[in-house]
Amino acid sequence: SPHSPSNGSSRTLSAREMYLFDTGGQYLDGTTDITRTVHWGEPTKLQKEAYTRVLMGNIDLSRLIFPSNTAGGTVESFARRALWDVGLNYGHGTGHGIGNFLSVHEWPMGFQSNNVPLEAGMFTSIEPGYYRDGEFGIRIEDVALVVEAQTEKPFLTFEVVSLVPYDRNLIELSLLSPEQVRYLNSYYERIRARVGPELRRQRLEEEYRWLQQSTEP
Repeated sequence: SPHSPSNGSSRTLSAREMYLFDTGGQYLDGTTDITRTVHWGEPTKLQKEAYTRVLMGNIDLSRLIFPSNTAGGTVESFARRALWDVGLNYGHGTGHGIGNFLSVHEWPMGFQSNNVPLEAGMFTSIEPGYYRDGEFGIRIEDVALVVEAQTEKPFLTFEVVSLVPYDRNLIELSLLSPEQVRYLNSYYERIRARVGPELRRQRLEEEYRWLQQSTEP
């Protein structure tokens, strides 16, 4: 496959830097496009803050409640605000539609100014990031379903359907609001409830222990 390592271009992984994993596959019941950034050693203060602010943007857009028929471009700055607060930004789109048995980047929905308005039933990625040339890159990408919100008038929100923990080693908890912490905890509960039993069923005990550690409140 094009993603197989080769002796000529491969480099040994170390615990001294950040790694960005952009993963995905097409399955009978859906398409995944999930990015996680990890650091296995001691991240710098800047790396932790940048990662946490990217995560805050991911959470803020994911839990946003907005009127029906809102264009994605109208709400995408919620994913940037925590970065903007300290003068940081990213130079790519905040998310794209996700096709099933189609292209992973599915037009015409997403968060660009020329995308169609968001409607219940659409799948999109939510993927803020931050990059420093020659130093490190951060992106946190989830797949989200547009769903109806529990409001009197028919408003919309997102339900994140990718169930992969974020790297605790990179989260600067003091930056998170109580609402963001609550969101993280309920997300972690959902991961435990849905993924935990499946790992046990497959007798993947080491993976199960990792999942439990990675989803502690």
